[in-house]
Amino acid sequence: MAAAAAGCALLSACAFGPDFKTPAAPATAGYTPAPLPAQTAAAATVGGEAQRFVAGMDIPRQWWQLFQSPKLDRLIEDAFQASPTVAAAQAALRQAHENVKAQQGAFFPTLQASYSPSRQRNAVGTISPTLTSGDEYFTLHTAQLAISYAPDVFGLNRRQVESLRASEEAQRCQVEATYLTLASSLVVAAIQEAGLRAQIHAQERIVEINTRLFDNLQRQQGLGAASGLDVAAAQTQLAQAEQALPTLRKQLALQRDQLAALTGKLPAEGPEDTFTFADFQLPRELPVSLPSQLVHQRPDVRAAEANLHAATAQVGVAIANMLPQLTLTGSLGGSSTVFSQMFNDGNVFWSLAGSATQTLFAGGTLLARKRAADAAMAQAEAQYRETVVVAFQNVADTLHALDADALVLQAALKSEQAANRTLDITSRQLELGQINVLALLNAEQAYQTTVQATVQARASRFADTAALYLALGGGWWHGDTSSIAAGDSGAKTSQP
Repeated sequence: MAAAAAGCALLSACAFGPDFKTPAAPATAGYTPAPLPAQTAAAATVGGEAQRFVAGMDIPRQWWQLFQSPKLDRLIEDAFQASPTVAAAQAALRQAHENVKAQQGAFFPTLQASYSPSRQRNAVGTISPTLTSGDEYFTLHTAQLAISYAPDVFGLNRRQVESLRASEEAQRCQVEATYLTLASSLVVAAIQEAGLRAQIHAQERIVEINTRLFDNLQRQQGLGAASGLDVAAAQTQLAQAEQALPTLRKQLALQRDQLAALTGKLPAEGPEDTFTFADFQLPRELPVSLPSQLVHQRPDVRAAEANLHAATAQVGVAIANMLPQLTLTGSLGGSSTVFSQMFNDGNVFWSLAGSATQTLFAGGTLLARKRAADAAMAQAEAQYRETVVVAFQNVADTLHALDADALVLQAALKSEQAANRTLDITSRQLELGQINVLALLNAEQAYQTTVQATVQARASRFADTAALYLALGGGWWHGDTSSIAAGDSGAKTSQP
């Protein structure tokens, strides 16, 4: 028996099917067709600082702290603890881990114990009695210990465990992706709130300007220095400026609701902190990871790689299912009409058996499953390549956006300053009677447009900076990830 077990153990080291090999990283030297400038353009305004691209620069796990906003840090830490999305991802990881442990149990024998008492009556007047004593009524006690073992000769269970371990790794990467996506969404949502507050402030200033103009024209009309047409035009401009405020305030309210939802709270229980551009600092140095490292940094790429590994192992499972299935069984028990005498001499029974089962015909089922596993592996490989392409596209798109954002903000600030000077000059000319009120209204409209454009350009710089950290993987590889299923996001670990 021991020799047979040892032989099965040696055979179990063999596993059929293809062995997984980590795909090679794309052989490319950069993300964009043409090299990007060493740094972005600068503008003399909040969020207008020049940002320098640093090749190979490492990314801290808590990359959002680079915006130097304590409010944002608190918001993200609270969200990691309360988000149902994070809790669901953690539960899925725990489930995947337990599935691995459950499948590993098949490497060991199964031991079962049973006890069966039964009350019986012999038909002593018709057939031979069951008992040697010839008693008509008796209670039979039977206890049995059964053991069964299926040697993993062709690696069926080894491949199943390998597949489940790969699925667990994919889910671990999904948890990290959940943290990363949630942090990025919160950063962008907070920036959008700051942008909306800036737009509301600018719009309120436009309303104040138009209100003063309308009041002045009404006084001038009373003195006969302004026509009714001028007053009506100013009143229309004021009404249009006031009309934009409710829309902006509605967008701000919706943005606050989104922040509450992202932190796992109801709208009425939303975060207490509010955000303006003064709460953020634009990071001066931006990481540009080496292309060969990107596939190891992005959790979605790592998850796709793990899914490919799982699909590869399933091919081995399908092949092993086409081969003979071996089973060893044994039992030891006793039976007696007296409970305490079940294992006395003469009452003990035992058995030892082995079996080998080979499916000879199943209507092509096993072959079809093997082909299906091959197709699933090909699908996973294609999905991995697609994920890599999208990852590189995300980085390239973000780098282009950051370069363009700086130029847009620079141009928008120049336009705003020019429109502001035009508005000042036009106001003085109107006071001197050199122009009519329509010229001033046009100047105000132009200034309003440039102010909103500057605010949006500023928000884009902050948001696309966060998008770059997301595209590069967010530094999730720093810190201990072994406890993330229990809810440890690593949010409080020290930065490298």
